[in-house]
Amino acid sequence: MINFLDKISGVLAKILTGLAGFFLVSMMVLACANMVLRAVWVPVQGTYEMMGFLGAVVASFSLAFAQRNKAHIAVGILLARFPAPVRRGADALTNAVSCAFFILAGIETGKWAAFLVQTNEVSETLQIIYHPFVFASAAGCFALAFVLAVDTLKTLTAEKVA
Repeated sequence: MINFLDKISGVLAKILTGLAGFFLVSMMVLACANMVLRAVWVPVQGTYEMMGFLGAVVASFSLAFAQRNKAHIAVGILLARFPAPVRRGADALTNAVSCAFFILAGIETGKWAAFLVQTNEVSETLQIIYHPFVFASAAGCFALAFVLAVDTLKTLTAEKVA
């Protein structure tokens, strides 16, 4: 069962990272177009807003992949001196607490997006609805929480700790 969940988290992380890459390329194209058009004519209207919206989605969609690949920084100097069961417990506890945090972050971000839908909130410059970007950020938080939950289960059921 854990292997199945691990495969799901891997596929989910890859899909979200692919989307994040697409949005990152979109940001680069938008920034370059804005610079060129600013030099020869007029800048692209709403570039700052779109960069903010897309940047939030890129960051949140990249979280699960970073967690799966341990691409974040980890401070293990202190824990390296403890026995394997203590390291395993600390790792499981850290993953579980982080999972709970990102579940709450996803819930609150989703609530905010739902509020934006209710109030028909639009962006200041472009006057577009932006709740889809907020919902996407909430989805990124939930994806990271899922990966952290799977990591917690893998840590608790591991045969031995490296």
